[in-house]
Amino acid sequence: MISLSELRKEYSKETLEVRTVGNDPIRYFEKWFDEALRAEVLEANAMTLSTITETGRPSARIVLLKGIENGKFLFYTNHQSKKGKELDGNPACALTFFWPELERQVRIEGVSHRIDAVSAEKYFQSRPRGSQIGAWASPQSTVISDRSLLEDRVKKLEKKFKDQELIPKPHQWGGYAVDPFEIEFWQGRPNRLHDRIAFYKSENSWTIRRLAP
Repeated sequence: MISLSELRKEYSKETLEVRTVGNDPIRYFEKWFDEALRAEVLEANAMTLSTITETGRPSARIVLLKGIENGKFLFYTNHQSKKGKELDGNPACALTFFWPELERQVRIEGVSHRIDAVSAEKYFQSRPRGSQIGAWASPQSTVISDRSLLEDRVKKLEKKFKDQELIPKPHQWGGYAVDPFEIEFWQGRPNRLHDRIAFYKSENSWTIRRLAP
């Protein structure tokens, strides 16, 4: 087995300069995201969502970015899940994207709020039917005795909704919009002297700073 201390990768693909990022981090994120899609990064919209438990402990998992609207980052989940309860209890959160193919990372810190039910319903009904059934079937984050419980619930729900073209959104399912107050762009560079450029929100404007790696 290779020693973990011997695992190294030299980054050298791109550079990141203050003069080239502009003054709008949302627009620059969209530029990077488009480049990740063109580079066929695996699950380019996968992001680590970090939340805070009621006892102040960090909690993190991967979710999928499903849109950017009015400068906010959108994702959907079960409000009764662990992450949903944590966000409802403390809306402060962080999002992290890592695109190794481009040697890039983006860190976002912000405050979340629930997306309105009408918008959540519209998105829910755009999902594959199997995913809609799955949202109904899973009591997300609760302890279950066996996977067969989920499979049995799926069968019952498929029967229940078989004659319905549109499946209604479960009341406990919805979305969150993260309003960022800090966005950091990271570009890998040789010798671990990486480029880091951060934006800090102040009212309706952004302040930009270069950070040491």
